[in-house]
Amino acid sequence: MYLDDDDAGAGPVWQCAPFARMISGIAIRGNANTWWAQAAGRYLRGDIPKVGAVLAFEATRRMRVGHVAMVSKIVSAREVLLTHANWSHRGGVERNVRAVDVSAAGDWSQVKVWFAPQGGLGTSAYPTKGFIYSGKTDAAVELAAIDESAAS
Repeated sequence: MYLDDDDAGAGPVWQCAPFARMISGIAIRGNANTWWAQAAGRYLRGDIPKVGAVLAFEATRRMRVGHVAMVSKIVSAREVLLTHANWSHRGGVERNVRAVDVSAAGDWSQVKVWFAPQGGLGTSAYPTKGFIYSGKTDAAVELAAIDESAAS
């Protein structure tokens, strides 16, 4: 589900890192490609998705500062729903979009993510570093706050 569209003037323009920090409670600043290293010793990290965890994407040629997205729901061992900003639409927020682990080892090191212009999983697989765990057991409070502010 898409929440905000900068081009339509419907709401705030978000970058992925400040948005992920706000909804996950993970107090890391800076570009998304620095989150994994910054989390070392501050937050638990791993390769198992959990609701409220942030999936840290590696920087690539097309995604120079990486990307971060919060897990909003576990669908299966190899599929989750993500809530994130600045992916399908510049500055926009998307909630509960599909992400699939396409790694050979099943370790979430490569993912495909729903892409609005295609109306499905994108054609690219993106390398990731893993999940940063917030310590929160339920992200529903943060997501409800987002819904309330979007409705205002």
